[in-house]
Amino acid sequence: MAQVLEFKLPDLGEGLTEAEIVRWLVEVGDVVAIDQPVVEVETAKAMVEVPCPYGGVVTARFGEEGSELPVGAPLLTVAVGATDASSAAPGDDGAAAEEPSGGSGSGNVLVGYGTGAPAARRRRIRPERNTASAAPAAPAVVSAPSRPAPVAVGEVNGRQGPVAVVSPLVRRLARQHEIDLRGLTGSGPDGLILRADVDSAIRQAGQATEAATRTAARPEARTAAEPVAAETSTIQVGAATQATAERIPLRGVRGAVADKLSRSRSEIPDATCWVDADATELMAARAAMNAASGPSGGPKVSVLALLARICTAALARYPELNSTVDMAAREIVRLPGVHLGFAAQTERGLVVPVVRDAHTRNAESIGAEIARLTELARTGKLSPAQLTGGTFTLNNYGVFGVDGSTPIINHPEAAMLGVGRIMPKPWVHHGELAVRQVVQLSLTFDHRVCDGGTAGGFLRYVADCVEQPAVLLRTL
Repeated sequence: MAQVLEFKLPDLGEGLTEAEIVRWLVEVGDVVAIDQPVVEVETAKAMVEVPCPYGGVVTARFGEEGSELPVGAPLLTVAVGATDASSAAPGDDGAAAEEPSGGSGSGNVLVGYGTGAPAARRRRIRPERNTASAAPAAPAVVSAPSRPAPVAVGEVNGRQGPVAVVSPLVRRLARQHEIDLRGLTGSGPDGLILRADVDSAIRQAGQATEAATRTAARPEARTAAEPVAAETSTIQVGAATQATAERIPLRGVRGAVADKLSRSRSEIPDATCWVDADATELMAARAAMNAASGPSGGPKVSVLALLARICTAALARYPELNSTVDMAAREIVRLPGVHLGFAAQTERGLVVPVVRDAHTRNAESIGAEIARLTELARTGKLSPAQLTGGTFTLNNYGVFGVDGSTPIINHPEAAMLGVGRIMPKPWVHHGELAVRQVVQLSLTFDHRVCDGGTAGGFLRYVADCVEQPAVLLRTL
């Protein structure tokens, strides 16, 4: 006999309390296996495919694509053993079914969530003659207070099934502009809704709004005896103008960035110092490394990897900047290892992947890890653990074609090094004017952990290593 089990949104770790449903991977009536991904959710830190710890038939889904659910809210219900329901004896109608014991759950659990040994509950299940007709009735068996309504698998442009959209970006664009995807006909293969379809709907909605604005703003015949009508017309014009303003919810990555940067600005008394450095020798050293072959050859080394290695050497000399402040205890906490974060711009927004134990790595190892994490960031597959725990951040904003910046510290860290673009500029070299590769370096630091002398010493050491890479030989 089928037993209906409820799968709730598990704790995804790192203090995350909610997640947005991006895409359902199963439909009501589908048969799922243990640990099969059933939904793709977006948290403030990453995109995550959530596996279901139960195997059986999906009887209900809770929450539409694009909606946010708190941790612990029902995701779906699964009829365990439903695939064998057709062979069950018809005289079992009044039988009572118990929740399974600890051995029925998956051992592959998420942070803070266990599937073994659920609380014992007794539910009466009245199986129907076939699984397909029993599945929709299952949610009534598992009671939960204030549960959101299941996602309706209704008609979409004359077809049964969920909205035919694959790209989360297309769904987000539609949500931002309040476009109902169920009313669109996709121009892609098998009716797939593409971004061009949503853009077209946005343009049509904009034209309709503009027409309404013009209608509301059209002068009406007024007389001195109609002051109330004139006031009403003015209000309508103002409302039509206000309706054109776009409101974008601060959630997901954008919301996390807003919260973290606001907290940094409100809690950390930061200061910034900067210096121009001649990076000609560093670029020549990198070219020599990448041109080497044979036993001395190896993977290509990026400029960012060299700068990261310089940062770890500088932090060894100035450990004050590899720390955090515990205001509750009124203590500065110096951290034993360097977990180096680097800013990466993705389609989802700004993320900061973390290179663990960077102080134990050489430039080649750091470069390989940066490349691996960058690829995961671009595909949206970074886990929350790979985006947290940094102790110092390197921000290469030079990739945007700018020279300088005053970066905001990545709370709760104590400092961030910013690197501008490397450009040929006139420079006095050995007493003569020459064209050299010049870069601007900026250091934003928490003034609670050190004074300007320490910050200036750190930045000067970094600049010296950029100008004379041989300085690093002392620490190798």
